[in-house]
This record gives sequence, C-alpha cells and structure tokens, in this order.
Amino acid sequence: MRAAQLLYVTTDELGRRTVSVATVLQPLDKAVAAATGLVSYQAAYDALGAQCDPSYTLRIGTPSAPIMAYLAAGDTVVTADYEGEDLAEGAGQQYGYETLDAIRAAEKWLELPEASTPVGMVGYSGGSIATEFASELAQGYAPRLDIVGVAEGGLPVDPLHNLAYVDHPGSPWTWVIPVHLEGAARAFHIRNLNQYLTPAGIAAIGANQTQCVGHYKGITTAQLLKPHYQDIEKVAVFARIFDHLIMSRTGTPRAPLFIGSGLSDPIGDGVMVTKDVQELAYTYCQRGVPVELHIYSGLDHQQAGLPFLAQAQIFLTQRFAHLPVHNGCAHIGPGNSITPVPIPAPRPPPATAIALALLSRPSPASRAASGWSSAGVGPHK
Repeated sequence: MRAAQLLYVTTDELGRRTVSVATVLQPLDKAVAAATGLVSYQAAYDALGAQCDPSYTLRIGTPSAPIMAYLAAGDTVVTADYEGEDLAEGAGQQYGYETLDAIRAAEKWLELPEASTPVGMVGYSGGSIATEFASELAQGYAPRLDIVGVAEGGLPVDPLHNLAYVDHPGSPWTWVIPVHLEGAARAFHIRNLNQYLTPAGIAAIGANQTQCVGHYKGITTAQLLKPHYQDIEKVAVFARIFDHLIMSRTGTPRAPLFIGSGLSDPIGDGVMVTKDVQELAYTYCQRGVPVELHIYSGLDHQQAGLPFLAQAQIFLTQRFAHLPVHNGCAHIGPGNSITPVPIPAPRPPPATAIALALLSRPSPASRAASGWSSAGVGPHK
C-alpha cells in the first residue's frame, strides 16, 4: 500500500474551528483504487491520550484487519483522528464533523470529485459513534459528499442508558463511566468536574488522563461520584450533555444503513443496549431510510464485531456496485424509548456556568459569534 497523512481544518463539539489528522491508504495499483470506492473507516480507539490516535498507531505498525481487508479488495481507505486534538471521548457531533472533513480532505488530496466519488462509511463500537453522527450531519454539514452506504455496529444510542447498564461491580465495562465524564468535560468545557467527584474519582481520572481503552481503572458511580450526584440524569449539566448526544437527534442519514448489535444477556451485549439499537433502526425506518438490522444473538460486544465487520464489507461492496438495496424495515419494530430525560434545575454547588451557557439555546448574536446553528448542534458548512 501507499499511505499519506493530512492535517486538515475541521470543527469541534462547540462549533469552533480546529484541526485533526487523516490517514489515507491506497492499494499500490492506482487503476484498481480509482475503479472502486473510498471507504471511511472509523476505528474504535476510545481514548484519552494521543498515543492511541489512529494516525500514530498505524505509523508504528499496529495492525488493522478491517483496513487491510478493504485495501485487499482494491478500495482506498481514509481513517480520521475523529476525537480531535482534545481527545474528547464520546463527543458525537465532533466525531461526525471530523469524520466528514477527513473524507473531504482525502478527496481533495486524491484529486477526486466530491460530488461523484462514492463513499462508504463503516465503524464499530467507538467507531460507530463517528460513523452514525457523520451520517446524521452530512446533509447539512457536507451535502456534496456522495455517501452511498453506512455500516455501523455496537452503537451506544442513548449514553445514559449505557452508563446505567454497566454501573455495577461485576461489569468489565465500568471504565466507560469515568471515560465518558472526562470526555464530556473536555468537549463541553466543564472546568470544575472535580466538584462532582469523590477523592477516589479524582484520583482515578487524574491517573488516567492520557490512557487508552483497557487501562482506565474500572469504577462505579458509587465510588466515582459524591452521593449528591450519583444519579447522573438528575445532574443538570450531565443530563443536558448526554441528551444532546442521543443518536438520531441531529439529523437523518441519506444513505442506506447496515446496523448490527450483539445480544449476550437480556439487555444487550454487555455494554450496548440492543433495544436502543433497534429503536434507532426503527426511527430511521419511520423517516424513510432503508435499514438492514442484524442482531447477533448469543454474542457479546467483542464477539459481535467479527461478523458485523465481515457483513459490513459485503454491504459496502454492494453499494459501490450499485446493486439493489435490501430494506428490512418491514421487520423492524420499535425498541426502547430514547426520549431525552427532563433537565432538572441546577442544584448547589452550581454547575459550570460556561458549559450551561454553551448547551443552552444561544441568542442570535452569540450564535453568530460561536458558530452554532439555530439547532445548537454545530455550524453548517
């Protein structure tokens, strides 16, 4: 293969100008690459440290089987450091903006026409957040991109549901709770996160400010948060943020969707809530989007990634070949409610004034100054 890395201008969670890095990989046979599609692959790197960025791990030789599979099929691949410079883990809209701008940067560098180059997007687990929000935001943020198919698996559709699901000592996924809180603090500029934390919580987050997934110390809300704040959805600043990050609220994909999720217990795959994923598929069906939903019964989150990624590649190959789309919406019923929780009145000590101001509907003057749209979800380029 040949590879290049691009520094490109993009947008952060609060609608401000920032930069990130995209890695572009091509088969050595240019004729093959030109004849197939551009695959936007969103790696699951869920990190608080830059040493976990795809632009770094790919350079030092960390293997990526999905990327190699697409290159072997003749596709050109672009993968973004979609968490951005601030490593804002879980910041869905930022993930989406940075993914879309990476695609546009790659097309410009490759001298491919934006309006007629077929693009397929794929991501699992943390990568599904970037894939989903990019598909939601594309129509308003990058309307010229020709996105022909979107494959996303293992999705955290409603963050508060996921946090509640893993919040017990027996879960191997308790690290999700402090990582999401720290990621929210970075993305939405909560400067006083420590006011909500116990000494053990402060120590855990402080010791893991630059770690990758798997290194973050597991800790439940009972250990992490002061008693007054352990019901996260009753804390105004957290409720606003996690409501804002519910999937399907910032737009509707234009391209057909392939959605997958494991089901290893009555709730989900151990970390993702399967009925939430079903509700996301059902929501898009109701909006007229063709959806193919696969539930991998008996497989947990890590196990379900293998069949999902294999089927996702077949799905995107079919989209690049302009084959008929299989629409499974007739067999997809509603799942859990993913309605936002009511925002409680702030309780003393007051939540961060900056974060609350940025998450509230801004005035026209402040909207123009900050770059936020009237919907409060970021600028439309």
